[in-house]
Amino acid sequence: MTRLLAAAAVLAAVVAGAARADTFEVVGEEQVAAPLALPSAAEPNAPGMLLLPPNVFEAPFGPVRELPYAELQALWHRAGAAYGVPWQVLAAINKIESNFGRNMGPSSAGAVGWMQFMPETWLRWGTDGSGDGIADPWDPEDAILSAARYLAAAGAATDLPRAIFAYNHAQWYVDDVLELAALFGDGETPSGAVFELDRLSTAVDAAQAALLQAQEAVAAAEARETELRAAVERAAMRANDFTLLVSDRLTAQKEHFAAQTRHAEALAEVERLRAALTDAEAVVEQARAGAEASSFAPAASRMLAAPAREDGYVFPVLGGPSIVSVAHGHHDYPAADIAAPSGAPVVALADAVVLSIVDDSRCGIGLILRTEEGLTWVYCHLLQRDPSIVPGSFLEAGRPVGLVGSTGNSTGPHLHLGLKPARYPQEMPWFEQYAGVAFSWQDAPTPTPSGGPVFASPAEPSDEVVDFTLTRG
Repeated sequence: MTRLLAAAAVLAAVVAGAARADTFEVVGEEQVAAPLALPSAAEPNAPGMLLLPPNVFEAPFGPVRELPYAELQALWHRAGAAYGVPWQVLAAINKIESNFGRNMGPSSAGAVGWMQFMPETWLRWGTDGSGDGIADPWDPEDAILSAARYLAAAGAATDLPRAIFAYNHAQWYVDDVLELAALFGDGETPSGAVFELDRLSTAVDAAQAALLQAQEAVAAAEARETELRAAVERAAMRANDFTLLVSDRLTAQKEHFAAQTRHAEALAEVERLRAALTDAEAVVEQARAGAEASSFAPAASRMLAAPAREDGYVFPVLGGPSIVSVAHGHHDYPAADIAAPSGAPVVALADAVVLSIVDDSRCGIGLILRTEEGLTWVYCHLLQRDPSIVPGSFLEAGRPVGLVGSTGNSTGPHLHLGLKPARYPQEMPWFEQYAGVAFSWQDAPTPTPSGGPVFASPAEPSDEVVDFTLTRG
């Protein structure tokens, strides 16, 4: 059933006085049609005010809409004007929360949709922005207008940082939103810089995915070639066994020739895939070069999820402080457990040589590096390691080595980063410099990166002033 037909069914059912349970859920006891005008931000929704798609907080009902930048811009402007919220803030939250609708959850905390609302918050502030009678967090019009309404209710007109803090109770989040909002410009026409950065970010992601596929294909082809080479050797021994009958030797020689043919084809496939891998590596380097050249601000660097170099070091887990975090301590010995979503890219933290690869029950999938200054670094719990990495490989700083996982003795997705001899990486100056830029602290306030926002200088909000219940994980 299309969305339009579904909306028609809801409206018809409401007019008749009863909504079909197999079509849409009704929240609360009363059923009301979509309002003709947008609801006020002065009061939350009354019980029973919203009509929701079935299983709305588990998965979208029907195909998810994809909007081009021009339509997103129009939505941000409309929502901002309706509720007195800077459209740049809505755009920044849209990027940070769902990457412009590319990653809509449900999150590990249960947030869903274009602007990542928690269910209880959506029930209070969710809005039918499209006028189809349904309040759907997976719909961009509904979600963006609801975010504007929620920010307005939290006091955006008088204290924008405090309102953003209400959206997600973390100071680093406030800073990220304001810094990214600054990149959209301060006029009516959005700056093309953010959209260019987003395009570059997408290009980097696509190039890295293609590179990983090429690496896997080469590894599989090389393993196949090794098997066939061994088969050729076995066939050659049988073909040269003069103890066999002549007829058997002739058969063995035919088998040897067939094995050689298969091996030659496998060798050719390996060479073809290695050439494709070289091309994929070049595409990644080109994409990264374009992204790094455009990273003119800390917020831009975080938006691109690209490493920002400091004294030869890069942060080893990409994604930015909204999804990457670490504590100052460790549970039983000096090390850093860098938490990030499963599949987040992991890179070499500096120019280094691979001492060994690790595959065991404790570390899981990992590797050990030695940097030029003689420090030995241990990476553990990877979901996947670049199959081209072998002992003796030289890695440049920022070179992808794998993906965040939870293999081995691990309680959740993270990169275990250790030093030999043991010490806390978190105490090293290069590591600390990335606080607020590449990661957030789990157990302490995260400092604001250099370069202030255009809207305000955010002060630390006071919890007693904010009476909202949105929680993020």
